Amino acid sequence: MLTVLTDQNVSKTESVMSAVSLFLDKVSISLSATCAIHCLLLPVALVLLPSLAVLPVGDESFHQLLIVLVMPASIFALTMGCRRHRYWRVMVCGFAGLLLLLLAALAGHDLLGEFWEKVLTIIGASLVAIGHVMNFRQCKTVDCDH
Repeated sequence: MLTVLTDQNVSKTESVMSAVSLFLDKVSISLSATCAIHCLLLPVALVLLPSLAVLPVGDESFHQLLIVLVMPASIFALTMGCRRHRYWRVMVCGFAGLLLLLLAALAGHDLLGEFWEKVLTIIGASLVAIGHVMNFRQCKTVDCDH
């Protein structure tokens, strides 16, 4: 049986994609903020509360897990948003942040030291969050149900 695409079917599909993109914008903003907070507060928490030192949140794997979660959600949300509103600065800002986060997670500590790893992570997380906020606002201006 051949399915004919009608305007109503296309509209439903676009609506679902917009809802998913909105959700992923919010998830990515939250994960980026979590990453930045983790980098800023964990050293203080480890000094103040020595029992936290045994938790896995102090390990590099926690940082890498956040990257694994942020990357696909951000790429999808930013791409879907930019396809609709065509404001490509959103993509540049978000992808620059993702690149910095990836660089910090994979090579920051070994190549640049702990201080610069944290700086790269905070700047990257901020750029990702800014990119998603810009994406959300641009989608609102073009009334794309995002």
